[in-house]
Amino acid sequence: MTQEKDYTRDLTEIRSMMERTSKFLSLSGWAGVMAGIYALVGVYIAYQYLGVHPGQLTYVATVPETWSVTGTRLIALALAVLVLAIGTAVYLSYKKAGRRSEKLWNGTSRRLVLNMAVPLVTGGVLILILIAKGLTGLIVPFTLIFYGLALYSAGQFTYGAVRVLGLIEIGLGLISAYFVGFGLYCWAVGFGLFHIIYGIYIHYRYEQ
Repeated sequence: MTQEKDYTRDLTEIRSMMERTSKFLSLSGWAGVMAGIYALVGVYIAYQYLGVHPGQLTYVATVPETWSVTGTRLIALALAVLVLAIGTAVYLSYKKAGRRSEKLWNGTSRRLVLNMAVPLVTGGVLILILIAKGLTGLIVPFTLIFYGLALYSAGQFTYGAVRVLGLIEIGLGLISAYFVGFGLYCWAVGFGLFHIIYGIYIHYRYEQ
């Protein structure tokens, strides 16, 4: 009986070691929570101070000059949210990797970043094209869709919940593409609410 327990323990340790080498498990749940909070604050600023209201966005192209001031501020706001979210994720993941006696930047994390980078860069270039053409109503759907694709692609190298979050983001992006006037709501739910839910799940499921 004792020997069987030893075998079971050894198999568990081997499986855990293989998982650590094939998956990036230093993602912090709190980073997801903070990213969600940053996104919700960004949506509030866009709504309250930049005059971006649900229902105003349409499929009809706007003249780029008439959108230039608000558009520039929105881009700056989105970049600020992105920098804060990435910076927080890197810092907290670095701390978590240190506690696990692991390196943050390794072969697995490189593959994860590469798989995320392709959809994100593609989506970013496409959004710049949409802005140049005045198709501002499609910006929110495409940010959700390409971000979801990035998460789903990178999910094979980390927690399975990342792929689930990616599918949710894609779904919200498709919904906001059809109901374009509700894009800001979908953005708040996708980048805000579901990031917070995801972060809490990761924290209590894997970090306790």
